[in-house]
Amino acid sequence: MSKITFSKAFWVANSVELLERMAYYAVFIVITLYLSDVLGFSDIEAGIISGLFSGILYFLPTFSGALADKIGFRKSMLLAFGLLTFGYAGLGILPTLCENAGLVSYAKETTFTGLRESWLKWNIVPVLVVIMIGGSFIKSVISGTVAKETTTETRAKGFSLFYMMVNIGAFTGKMVVDPLRKSMGSEGLVVLNYFSATMTFLAFIAIYFMYKSSEHQGEGKSLKQILQGLARVCTNYKLLILTLIVSGFWLVQGQLYATMPKYVLRMAGEGASPAWYANVNPFVVVLTVNLVTRLMAKKTALSSITVGMFIIPISALVMAMGNMFPSDQEILGMHPIAFFMVVGIVFQALSETFISPRFLEYFSLQAPKGEEGMYLGFSHLHSFFSYIFGFAISGVLLSKYCPDPSLFATHEEWVAASSNAHYIWFVFAGIAMVAAFALVIFGKVTSKDEE
Repeated sequence: MSKITFSKAFWVANSVELLERMAYYAVFIVITLYLSDVLGFSDIEAGIISGLFSGILYFLPTFSGALADKIGFRKSMLLAFGLLTFGYAGLGILPTLCENAGLVSYAKETTFTGLRESWLKWNIVPVLVVIMIGGSFIKSVISGTVAKETTTETRAKGFSLFYMMVNIGAFTGKMVVDPLRKSMGSEGLVVLNYFSATMTFLAFIAIYFMYKSSEHQGEGKSLKQILQGLARVCTNYKLLILTLIVSGFWLVQGQLYATMPKYVLRMAGEGASPAWYANVNPFVVVLTVNLVTRLMAKKTALSSITVGMFIIPISALVMAMGNMFPSDQEILGMHPIAFFMVVGIVFQALSETFISPRFLEYFSLQAPKGEEGMYLGFSHLHSFFSYIFGFAISGVLLSKYCPDPSLFATHEEWVAASSNAHYIWFVFAGIAMVAAFALVIFGKVTSKDEE
């Protein structure tokens, strides 16, 4: 069997994807903490803002991907990394402006002196818009590059490597979070943004000097051709239905960022390390994704996705178990909330290895030449649905079952209010199970098409 090789453009694109993921996850793992602890938004407000941010970021790639097909992937990546650098830097600058206005001061804990009521905190919106636009190009262009730079025979392996690089970046980015948060308190959540701006600037430099591709199909298309292509992909109901179903997985996976940080800090105490727990996900993915891809190599992409969809409800149920043990009982030296959260995240990561690379492969095989960016951008629409609804649901469930302790006069009142905090994970397990059975039905209905 001949050795599989990939082009220089493939490796450069995957390398900058690693940097972009480092930047994104360093910020995103604590985005709700940043919004609440630094800018003074409530749980529900933080959930809605971060959900809209994430959701729209994943809604735009279909359109930015179509534009990228026209102007070329190199120009698109330079534009994207330029915007991301300014956006992440803006997240660091905004709290400083508020501090200079006398609305917030930084110490180990943030002290609010009017920021909760000030309009200044809403300046976060245009900053997030810049990041959304930049990130939307990355979503379509990097995965589109993998599609362009591989053949049908090497596609699964190419996306497996791509996904491994994504998770190396996610793991590395999250590693910087806890040291900064624990040593600098809320100010560490601000400094993180400058780290992310540096990573995306390094990616900009790498693309400028090193990225060159011989694949230029689709460049120079007219506006009419772009609109025709968008109409084709947006009315491909088979792909749209599959995307909606797989959104059930991503809705649960997104709780690593929407629910988990606040849940473990409130239930297991401030000594908990949500960024480290979240890092179990990319660590397991990096270790297992190539193995899973090889094991499922002779199975269809849809078969692999179905296996993963039945693993994710188990993940949510395991996460719920931590609140069923006495809080003073340790398991392997860990608080039970933390222990079962980590075990649940392991199951979540295994689910992801069955789903994500093959889902991208599935979409890439539907894409006509010259429309890879648009189709791979469309493939990210699942996160639009899952983050919009998942973060909003998270905010409501946290407020109901695991509220902010600072809102209660005594610790005993808060303990009573959070006694059923594990119900949060039952809700997400139910959503995931419905999605898994929906995919089975989808597979039965479309089996002839797959053949």
